[in-house]
Amino acid sequence: MKYWRETLAVAQRIVIELWRRRRSLLFWSIFPISVLLLNGFILAERAKLSTAKAFESAAPSTLVGAALFFSCLGGTVATVVGEREQQTLKRLFISPLSGTSYFLGIFLAHSLIGTGQGILVYTVSAFWGAGFQGSVPLGILIIILSIIAYVGVGFILGTQFARRTEDVNALVAAFGVPLLILGGAFLPTSLFPQKMLDIAKFNPIYHMNEALMGVWASGEGLAEIQEHFGFLAGFALVMVAGGWLSYQRMLRVERRL
Repeated sequence: MKYWRETLAVAQRIVIELWRRRRSLLFWSIFPISVLLLNGFILAERAKLSTAKAFESAAPSTLVGAALFFSCLGGTVATVVGEREQQTLKRLFISPLSGTSYFLGIFLAHSLIGTGQGILVYTVSAFWGAGFQGSVPLGILIIILSIIAYVGVGFILGTQFARRTEDVNALVAAFGVPLLILGGAFLPTSLFPQKMLDIAKFNPIYHMNEALMGVWASGEGLAEIQEHFGFLAGFALVMVAGGWLSYQRMLRVERRL
């Protein structure tokens, strides 16, 4: 119960700070909606699809490529770097709050933000007639695994490579934008040449996109997306472990400073 209370307290503090900076939440809402509308209407026009079908195809890519990437990965990097600059970690060492609770609290806070964005993307898609064609629990599980993977990567980047707030945008852009394009977040993977598809199979965003696309737009089950789901689940577990180890290393470094 102690860890649970502390985790909730850390997550609540982060969410309250974001709520006070309403512009961040507003931008995190505007961005995925804008990308969703652009992708949806472009697909409807160029692929000669109905508006509903176009938004069913655009929603999964928008969610994992635009919404979750920048809020869960970029947001986690920004939070970790900001806490270091504000000396929050120094105060942590003389408080009864455990490092485990701090780690889980940041994780929970950004998971809540990602969940909210998922609801937002689905709501806008439904407004244009799109529906969730496959298993809703399976789709939710894919989204949760995507959030876990992004937050884990965010901890690794934030603790190991970023030292100042100014580093965040450059770091996310350098690592993220090429992976987003290669993962099919902005261009359909059906347009990729075979060599690019072979490379994309090592990209977790590609598997997030393909798995959620298969369930959401095509109504596929676990058997049909088994390869993508298995890669995503394994990657999420590895990133959580890597994020935790990176966080522990950062704490040891901060104690010596």
